[in-house]
Amino acid sequence: MASDGRLVRKVAAAQGGYFLATGVWPLVSRRTFERVTGPKTDFWLAQTVGVLVGSIGAVLLLADKRERLTPDLHALGTASAAGLCVVDVCFAARGRIAKVYLLDAAIEAALVAGWALGRGWVPVSFAREGEEA
Repeated sequence: MASDGRLVRKVAAAQGGYFLATGVWPLVSRRTFERVTGPKTDFWLAQTVGVLVGSIGAVLLLADKRERLTPDLHALGTASAAGLCVVDVCFAARGRIAKVYLLDAAIEAALVAGWALGRGWVPVSFAREGEEA
């Protein structure tokens, strides 16, 4: 199936911006981060994840700006969003993290869907029911 380059660029830019913003947040303001996500005993872990997530976001934004969204970067965007979604759902369901992480899981799921649609991994007839493929 054909790739939709415009959608892929929009998804990369959206994920890049979201990951960069949420990644730097625990580095910039522990107080507001913990007010929303709950207190952390090992805050350095939140900061470490923030650095990694922010780095992924920066790379996706740079690749979008340079129009160099390679299959490897598509995989990075999809896998990172899917992985964070699974972690959010599993740990929120067990009560280990705040339920607000389910909002993040929904955003991550939307990003995964965007990558799938943009890459042509989902048939257009399935994605847009009622329209011809």
